[in-house]
Amino acid sequence: MLFSSRHPDELKDLVTGLGEFAQAGTVDQAIAFGDVLFIAVPYAALPQIGRDFGEALKGKITLDACNAVAPRDGNMLADEVGQEGIGVVSQKYLHGARLVRAFNTLNYKIFASEANRPDPKLAVPIAGDDPEAVKTAAALVRDAGFDPVIVGQLAEAARFQRGAPGYGQAVTAAELRQKLSLTP
Repeated sequence: MLFSSRHPDELKDLVTGLGEFAQAGTVDQAIAFGDVLFIAVPYAALPQIGRDFGEALKGKITLDACNAVAPRDGNMLADEVGQEGIGVVSQKYLHGARLVRAFNTLNYKIFASEANRPDPKLAVPIAGDDPEAVKTAAALVRDAGFDPVIVGQLAEAARFQRGAPGYGQAVTAAELRQKLSLTP
């Protein structure tokens, strides 16, 4: 597992605590290293990431956990997400990636405390346009100790973006499907 940052030295304590298979590196190193990438940055950084690393991201399964927050990311970007939907906007900025929206609905502390809890597991909604990428993401959600709920294509990720009915729901898969009117 490789964690990246513009300042990889700042990740030293994190990777040391995770054991011998964890390492830190640059964004370029992480993209080259991983078959599947997980991106969790302030949403306003996505356009620049797409410009700087778009070519390297082409064909990479990328789990997008970013959320547009107006006070942090700016009203213009938050308005774009509100109008077009977060999955569509993320794909526009990370255009070459095989994007799947996942792990964006709850605070990381909830994910940390609820991973691998006894059944029923906590639900994690996912959406993507690439069936193989969605299948991979669902397997990773299960491996992380959660129950994946496939909501649909990237356009459907709007159903679990900030402010939508599927956002902020620390519920089971059955409860999330009910909240989103999905078939069981």
